[in-house]
Amino acid sequence: MLETPVLIVGAGPVGLTAAIALSQHGIRSVLVERHPSTSIAPKARGINARTMEMYRQMGIEDDIRAVGMPARYGKMILWAESLAGREINRLEPGRGSAASRTMSPAGNCGCSQDILEPILRRHAEALAPGSVRFNTELTELKQGASGVSGVLTDLVKQATIPFHARYVVAADGTRSSVRDALQIGRTGERDIYDSVNVHFRADLRPWVEDRPAALYLIEQPDFRATFLTVNGTDRWGFLVHSLSAYGFTRENLTPERCVALVRQAVGAPDLTVEVLGISFWNCSAMVADRFSDGNIFLVGDAAHETTPSGGFGMNLGVQDAQNLAWKMAAVLHGEADPSLLDTYDAERRPHASEVVQATLLNMQSFDRTARQVEAKLPRKEFLNERGLIFGACYRSTAVVPDGSPPPVTSVTEYEPSAHPGCRAPHVWLARNGERISTIDLVGRGFVLLTASGGEAWRAAVNQRGLPRIDLRVIGEDLIDAEAIWMNAYGVQDGGAVLVRPDGYVAWRAASLPDDPARVLAEVFAHLLGRQLNTQAA
Repeated sequence: MLETPVLIVGAGPVGLTAAIALSQHGIRSVLVERHPSTSIAPKARGINARTMEMYRQMGIEDDIRAVGMPARYGKMILWAESLAGREINRLEPGRGSAASRTMSPAGNCGCSQDILEPILRRHAEALAPGSVRFNTELTELKQGASGVSGVLTDLVKQATIPFHARYVVAADGTRSSVRDALQIGRTGERDIYDSVNVHFRADLRPWVEDRPAALYLIEQPDFRATFLTVNGTDRWGFLVHSLSAYGFTRENLTPERCVALVRQAVGAPDLTVEVLGISFWNCSAMVADRFSDGNIFLVGDAAHETTPSGGFGMNLGVQDAQNLAWKMAAVLHGEADPSLLDTYDAERRPHASEVVQATLLNMQSFDRTARQVEAKLPRKEFLNERGLIFGACYRSTAVVPDGSPPPVTSVTEYEPSAHPGCRAPHVWLARNGERISTIDLVGRGFVLLTASGGEAWRAAVNQRGLPRIDLRVIGEDLIDAEAIWMNAYGVQDGGAVLVRPDGYVAWRAASLPDDPARVLAEVFAHLLGRQLNTQAA
């Protein structure tokens, strides 16, 4: 019998991130994946700044950037009749603009899934040796009073392994067997168009070296396609859109024909092309009707399926994992009532619905679902979605309102704010003569940020009965040289902001209350769903 606090199903970026996050919160997990190893196809490539912040807090950012796509390729999207032919349009993504870069210490990064997953796997296995099991499939599942039990199958040995877990995290993709077993429906647009991804090797530098782009969208009368930059030299993805509208089928898209299409899209009939893989898929925009059932939780594509227009799918999924992991850890450590886990659905499903709808509108603005005579350019929001990337504002019992109005956001507009439920804003501070972001102060546990004059909070955070709280007094070892922190966080002298382990504001006091210890105990009783037996340490 395999006993584990958490069983994670699916070792894509979302499942691997969940395993890392749980380990860093002190929770053991077992991660199972039916495939023999990590992805061999590029698949998702774009990691937005909010996700890179998360990986920065986990200590993984530098490893990802070291192997990612050269940064210069992320600064443009290009439309052309072919790589060698007439150029139609160029677009500089707003999310990579100078204004966007002021919102975070971590910028966007291009890193294809087949490169990203081994990095995440290495970190997951280093934190918990032997916890990641490939060639292992979940084959039976049932819930009981004490958690979830079932059977795993070792696909190499054809041996069955009974298991029991307190919780199961389903990161098993768009065709989630766990979601199906729970009979959780989905709402949205299904099978909007059919596509094929061709992973290939060819030297395209003669056509891209002087105009680096993340995407090269090819517009021809007899097909529409997109070159997806992997390394900017000899490895690429090639996406052919709306196959049935142009007479393509799985049967007639042989490797030989895929080579011919790549050559046609480049405009080089003698180009040497090596096909590394071909995968067919249908584009949908769907959200699960609920993200949990008892002690089982859906994350990533199992919970929501986005269109690829905007590159949100993987980002949305790994942020699910971050949201869920700290809550699961708080319950398993005995710090929180299990009702805290209800806030996962309450916070992530509304945000997922907003993101999925935005990617659908992006895709519809291209109008690639039917045969076209000429190129149609996207709506102005495409790749300019700062509000979606940074502006989620949670409303749940894991947030304590402070009576202030929430910031006004839209798909494209983001107003940094420490309003409870919002992402704690990025502000540069100084420590020992070096710059450090407020983003770097959070990510592992609860952090209480307070302005000068907030020393009274020190006794409050040390009360027995509270979780560990990292107190940071701005003005002691952390210097606000530009004098902007209090305004950015909406506090006065003695005020404080409590930031959750996922980097979102849990509560804020604009000024010092009469009894900080009592107030903080009441805040945590609200957040964690249970009365706390607090007393001075």
